[in-house]
Amino acid sequence: MPLILEETRDHVGILTLNHDAKRNALNRIMMDNLIEGLGRMKADGARVVILRANRGAAVWSAGHDIAELPKPGFDPLAYDDPLEKTIRSIQHFPAPVIAMIEGTVWGGACELALTCDIRIGTPQTSFAVTPAKIGLPYNLNGITNLVNALGAATAREMAFTAQPLPAERAYQLGILQYLVAPLELESFTLDLARKITLNSPLSISVIKEQLRVLAGAYAISPETFERVQALRKVAYESADYQEGIDAFFQKRTPRFHGK
Repeated sequence: MPLILEETRDHVGILTLNHDAKRNALNRIMMDNLIEGLGRMKADGARVVILRANRGAAVWSAGHDIAELPKPGFDPLAYDDPLEKTIRSIQHFPAPVIAMIEGTVWGGACELALTCDIRIGTPQTSFAVTPAKIGLPYNLNGITNLVNALGAATAREMAFTAQPLPAERAYQLGILQYLVAPLELESFTLDLARKITLNSPLSISVIKEQLRVLAGAYAISPETFERVQALRKVAYESADYQEGIDAFFQKRTPRFHGK
């Protein structure tokens, strides 16, 4: 069974997360297939891509596959992590990527959805940023992406509480640009995508790249970067990180001790 379904309709590419049995957990194979699918759609000249789950999904994606996170002592979000590479593939894709979100979005899938250029959801959509639930230290790129999409105040709230943000509030905050009924989600998204295809793809490509560059234009000194990396290392080498992963698989509440 393919974990990513691919379809093209009149310059509109559609990539569907297709692993309902695992709630579309973002494992290595799925991420590799998603990157490959984006590559094919770029080669085919897609003018917009829709990233979606199967129709009626209760969970858009459960986030990073916890089973594939490295053991304590290794950076869980290194530069070559499949999710990190997938996020960069969306950021550098030369056409808009629309997240068509039916269902809940968890953990690393939040960053995946927030990286998309446009997000469309239903009243059942929610977002939860959950690294603190397993003691996982986010990286600087991930934090930057959260701040750019959520704003600093909402990024803090979501990261600190790890609680789901419901659809109506996500819409009020601009995290969802559109909030539509489930039965209208697909037609609404396809209609918006078709409107994009009528505009100049070269112009849109340049505008998207400029927006990407400006969003990442944060000045940070080498000393600050090294200090943050040292703090992250303490976290991913900690007993708390192991406790978070153990608790997840044992389906219990973790007992963190801050060491």
